[in-house]
Amino acid sequence: MARTWLSIRVELVSGRGETYWPRPGRVFAAASSHSFAELAEAIDLAFARWDLAHLHMFTLADGTGLSRLERWDGDAPEGTLDGDTTRLSRLAAGERFAYVFDLGDDWAHLCTVDDQRIDPMEELGRAPGRPVPYLGWGDIPDQYGRRWDDDDGHDPLPKAPRRTFVDLPPILPWWGGHAR
Repeated sequence: MARTWLSIRVELVSGRGETYWPRPGRVFAAASSHSFAELAEAIDLAFARWDLAHLHMFTLADGTGLSRLERWDGDAPEGTLDGDTTRLSRLAAGERFAYVFDLGDDWAHLCTVDDQRIDPMEELGRAPGRPVPYLGWGDIPDQYGRRWDDDDGHDPLPKAPRRTFVDLPPILPWWGGHAR
């Protein structure tokens, strides 16, 4: 397979009022035939978003907005293109653009199209049907800032057990109350 796929670097810049440095990031392999909506789904999953009921928006360097228009109930910003039908073929090598997930918490990402195309067979060993991450780094913050399952964001961290793994069933040899 020829070098026909885009390599898109996506870095988390800010969200929920916080700025991230160093920026956590992921690099995605995507065919030019994939849609912006498909890229948005891949970014959201790779950045550990689990509540996907939020609006999102891509903004290209020329100011063009792209989003899933069906989610806006006719109230999308004027001139916004439909991310379900607009293909990544619109992007050029070296182009930089922004992606914002959750237009309230504003999880803002800087996206950069690599200057060189990639061969998905070389990078991934296959040609997937959707954009996928193939490289990543950094700690991904929880979408709502939660640190454990019933965290309300205000309580102090719970104390850890005195002995590591004591609260786990003995499924793995080092679990289940064995002192370490």
